[in-house]
Amino acid sequence: MAGIEKKINIPTNHVSVIFGNMDGNIVKIEKELDVTFVMRGESIKILGETTNVKLASNVIKELIHFAEQGDQIDEQLVDYTLGAITKNRQEDLTHVNQNVVTLTYQGKPIKAKTSGQQKYVELIKKNMVVFGMGPAGTGKTYLAMAMAVDSFKRGEVSKIILTRPAIEAGEKLGFLPGDLQSKVDPYLRPLYDALFEIMGPENFDKNMEKGLIEVAPLAYMRGRTLNNAFIVLDEAQNTTPQQMKMFLTRLGFNSKTVVTGDMTQIDLPSNQHSGLFEAYKVLSNVSGIGMCHLDRNDVIRHPIVQKIVDAYELYLNGPKK
Repeated sequence: MAGIEKKINIPTNHVSVIFGNMDGNIVKIEKELDVTFVMRGESIKILGETTNVKLASNVIKELIHFAEQGDQIDEQLVDYTLGAITKNRQEDLTHVNQNVVTLTYQGKPIKAKTSGQQKYVELIKKNMVVFGMGPAGTGKTYLAMAMAVDSFKRGEVSKIILTRPAIEAGEKLGFLPGDLQSKVDPYLRPLYDALFEIMGPENFDKNMEKGLIEVAPLAYMRGRTLNNAFIVLDEAQNTTPQQMKMFLTRLGFNSKTVVTGDMTQIDLPSNQHSGLFEAYKVLSNVSGIGMCHLDRNDVIRHPIVQKIVDAYELYLNGPKK
């Protein structure tokens, strides 16, 4: 295929943002699309085969658009933009970083960073119960907690309840030191950490002391009716069908719940069925319940996480057809 060159003008104030640290973003695009960039003042010249140059040009234009919105052009956003452009999924980019879910205590905006995450946020807004399923790094728990904090700050609910089953990687609570709270705290630590990051230490401690924020093992939910609360059940793939039914029937008036899980990381004994899997089959067509499937394209951790997800999927399921 014949080679061509194309010139694109980049506003001076956006050049460093788009190029990235030590031109890392540009180097990544060059490597992925087999093109060469040559900087000339406020313009960039792209050289390579026709198809690749056109793709690279579209990627740069999208990054300019993100920069004009004030978005941070990090490695994840460059990867996501490359994937959307090369796989003809440009429409996915229209939803990226569009809406602020909430602000952290430091004023940092928390946004849906992929099309799948945006769909997830919209489902949470519209439904009383939402299931968010997907691999590690897709933001399913963090976004649910951000939505919970936002509802709490707006006065839409008076309490936040975060829970997860105390079953992880085959470990048994009885072998851990300390009293019951000390035994379950390690399993709940990721929830504490995320809420601490969003709300800040002062607000977190104050609301915990008042009982307005509760972080507890799933077993503590039995027998309760949860009114006027935003409830997040994390690691739901490790619930039994009985536990899942128990949890879902706790929901009271003016409450909302988000159930998150990854069906590829079940730590239940081999003879136990996952309550998340059963709930998906039973409740998929129930009005007021939203089902969101996040995938590798929604991974927002280090790019190596996306490669790990792909490698395991290939190992378990074989090549994609």
